[in-house]
Amino acid sequence: MKQQNKLKILNDPIYGFISIPSREIFQLIEHPYFQRLRRITQMGLSYLVYPGAHHTRFHHALGCMHLMQKAVQVLRSKGVVIDDKEEDALYKTILLHDIGHGPFSHALEYKIVKGVTHEQLSLNFMQALNEEFNGSLTLAIKIFKGEYHRPFMLQLISSQLDMDRLDYLKRDSFYTGVAEGNINSTRLIAMLNVVNDELVVEEKGIYSIEHFLTSRRLMYWQVYLHKTGIAAEHLLQSFFKRLVELYESKISVALPDRIEYFITRENFDQASAHDLKMFARLDDTDVFTALKMNVDHEDFVLRELSNMLLNRQLLKVKFRDAPVSEKKLNSKIIQLQKQYKLSEDQASYFVFQGVVKHTAFAKANPIKILTKTGKVKELLKVTKEDSFKALTKVAQKHYYCHPKLKDNS
Repeated sequence: MKQQNKLKILNDPIYGFISIPSREIFQLIEHPYFQRLRRITQMGLSYLVYPGAHHTRFHHALGCMHLMQKAVQVLRSKGVVIDDKEEDALYKTILLHDIGHGPFSHALEYKIVKGVTHEQLSLNFMQALNEEFNGSLTLAIKIFKGEYHRPFMLQLISSQLDMDRLDYLKRDSFYTGVAEGNINSTRLIAMLNVVNDELVVEEKGIYSIEHFLTSRRLMYWQVYLHKTGIAAEHLLQSFFKRLVELYESKISVALPDRIEYFITRENFDQASAHDLKMFARLDDTDVFTALKMNVDHEDFVLRELSNMLLNRQLLKVKFRDAPVSEKKLNSKIIQLQKQYKLSEDQASYFVFQGVVKHTAFAKANPIKILTKTGKVKELLKVTKEDSFKALTKVAQKHYYCHPKLKDNS
């Protein structure tokens, strides 16, 4: 008897009903590697700024697959040939494109598993699943690696106008309540086409693109690069830095076994099935456990960082047009040293500066427009609007962080 899907549709707060296109894709979703994404926060520590931002990579991956289904439907309606194997591969690639994210997504990349990007880990997971699913992900992997002869398929996965961005902007806007990011993904997908196996946007969709790029810039400055979120992520990274320092100095620290396994390894062995399985057991829960296990640690730095993150007692953060002077930074460090009797090294965990940059539209990977005359041109050569050119400029802000110190004046 043919086995049927136990669950053929999912109810998503953004798109409504999402259909699962095949039994095998349903099995991929049910696999422990993919189910782990339910325990990986999509937006890292942004929930400390926007309380509703608790959605996960699981939500995002399913949303991307839904948009890919819409894109395939639109392109086929315009005469673009996509056979059943290519369709299946596109769904699998977009579904698994973020499966390699670690705890709190980008916040701890390179901190727990050293020297390996989440893209490489995603590829490792896809290759492992390909063996388990008897080679049925071979074409998906080829597309993911950019080795397939039809470039538009990778562009649907990863480009300046891909299904990944179309979902996360709309989804993150919904869960944070930041209305500026609410793009019209349906309209954008309806404007897609393919010419010479390259993804293009029909000219009548230019203003939808402008809205999309503007929304992306606003979401970066209001949400992804929010100063409080930046400070919180820095504290989490500092927590792991201190954890490793104490561990290597033979000072007892409380650690979940899964985290201890990775911080004691010099390199992640990409060829090791065991290493991959150990990584697949890591999620946000392990990080929360590590924080909770060290709230009473004898080390001031580790103890304070744990409490600050768990209880949202975050640093004071200021954005500036230029870096803060060394004199001003040192004065904050000295003040902190005196107030808590710390060494300069200990105080440096709580006083620091940095810079964040963002470009809404990179000219190096242009969006291509299918003009009304049938020619394909780069976006900036089609439009005369100054607003598009402004979006290509690199915007940057300097910041510095310090505790809310007592005023001794």
